[in-house]
Amino acid sequence: MSEILSHLSIGFDVAFSWTNLLVAAIGSFLGTMVGVLPGLGPINGVAMLIPIAYAMNLPPETALILLAAVYVGAEYGGRISAILINVPGEASAIMTTLDGYPLARKGLSNVALSLSGWSAFCGSLVATLGVIILAPILASWALAFGPAEYFVLIIFAFCCLTSLLGNQPVKGTLSAMLGLAIATVGVDANSGVYRYTFDSVHLFDGIAFVVVVIALFAIAELLELLESTIRGQTPEVPPNKRKLFNLKELLYTKWTVLRGSIIGFFIGVLPGAGASVASAVAYSNEKRYQEARDPDACFGEGDLRGVTAPEAASTSAAVGAMVPMLTLGVPGSGTTAVMMGALTLYNITPGPVLFDTKPELVWGLVASLFIANVMLFMMNIPLVRVFSKVLALPNWLLVPGILCISFIGVYAINAGTFDLTMAAFLGLLGYLLRKGGIPMAPMVLGVVLGSMMEQNLRRALSITNGELHILWSSPVSIGLWIISLAIVIIPPLMRRRRAKKNLAPSTLSAMATDD
Repeated sequence: MSEILSHLSIGFDVAFSWTNLLVAAIGSFLGTMVGVLPGLGPINGVAMLIPIAYAMNLPPETALILLAAVYVGAEYGGRISAILINVPGEASAIMTTLDGYPLARKGLSNVALSLSGWSAFCGSLVATLGVIILAPILASWALAFGPAEYFVLIIFAFCCLTSLLGNQPVKGTLSAMLGLAIATVGVDANSGVYRYTFDSVHLFDGIAFVVVVIALFAIAELLELLESTIRGQTPEVPPNKRKLFNLKELLYTKWTVLRGSIIGFFIGVLPGAGASVASAVAYSNEKRYQEARDPDACFGEGDLRGVTAPEAASTSAAVGAMVPMLTLGVPGSGTTAVMMGALTLYNITPGPVLFDTKPELVWGLVASLFIANVMLFMMNIPLVRVFSKVLALPNWLLVPGILCISFIGVYAINAGTFDLTMAAFLGLLGYLLRKGGIPMAPMVLGVVLGSMMEQNLRRALSITNGELHILWSSPVSIGLWIISLAIVIIPPLMRRRRAKKNLAPSTLSAMATDD
């Protein structure tokens, strides 16, 4: 314990310098702005600042603090557009749209935004404590995950999606399969074969995630809004009832936040798993847990716990992704991979030796993560009222504004019109699928996780020359298979048992009436 405290004293000495405090504040603000814009996300935000930080001759610890602050700021910023206009700024914000947007339509956008900020702060706090206490242990644990274990982990994430499918598992499964199909478009990284490209050079690199998410959420949502406007059925958004969440709501979601934070941290530690997996698992597990206790839980219709669970998990996973980067030299996410590239500019190699050779960098980063999240919370809570003004705009201004921002994000990918055409086509497809009652979240998660799932399956099978036994040959993979099967099988059995219990009293009363 004394060793941890001495390390933290080194870290806070670095973090509390005026330069690093200023850099953390600037990074948090810039990250929030980057996250708000659909299509940018933390990877692009961090990548854009690397040459600036290097050109300014910032010390390595200051540069890393700046990039980390942008990272956590963008994680929160992506939730603002997800809650207000149903457009996730990045993949990990998909789950937030499921309950955040319905809350905004009920006039509770201030409550949802402020509570998401609180959940993100708690998630980052739990994860930062986890990094301080458990980093060396978790680094060795993460090494137990090979390609087979990662493949089963993604299977587990998809099994968790069964809780998002409601009473229509066939439609939800179809949505996930469509997402996996979209993920296969492009050049096969292993064989170099062109798949489903139709000889179009624009599809060689596949369909970008930004195109898919903006099409299925922003454009499809705008088409539905346009349809309701034409029919004269435009729903009125009531004015915000309160400025912030209250103590009752805080206590109502406290255990949800804690569960989401812990799930997010342990998934974030796994290299490559990412915040999107963490938010999906946390949301689906929370929904299943609450519905088992209370069948009247309204997840998907504006439940506060449906906002706090993915928010806490995604931010916690973002901080947890620092563990494999610092201890193993293995990026825990796409953004930390970019941050590792920044360290190479300073001739610094992440890994176990880094804790001994550059303690001021490692522990300064850990302390600055905590400080940046405090700044982020204090910065964004007052801005909640400003952000929520978006919903007060009339539709004739809001719809074209969202469409312009969305198309700018799509065009910025390759600076070509093909992506705009593809977004329009997928947006129309998403609108038709919505009309058929097919949910969008499983499809987008299929796009996000499909490539990772395929690559890990191919790597695992290449180790055994195609033998499938590697997929259940380790204790970790066996445990994940068992949990995945339990998630799929147990809930339907519990629902059937509950239905029989509800049916028994009604049958007895009917028999008594007949007598």
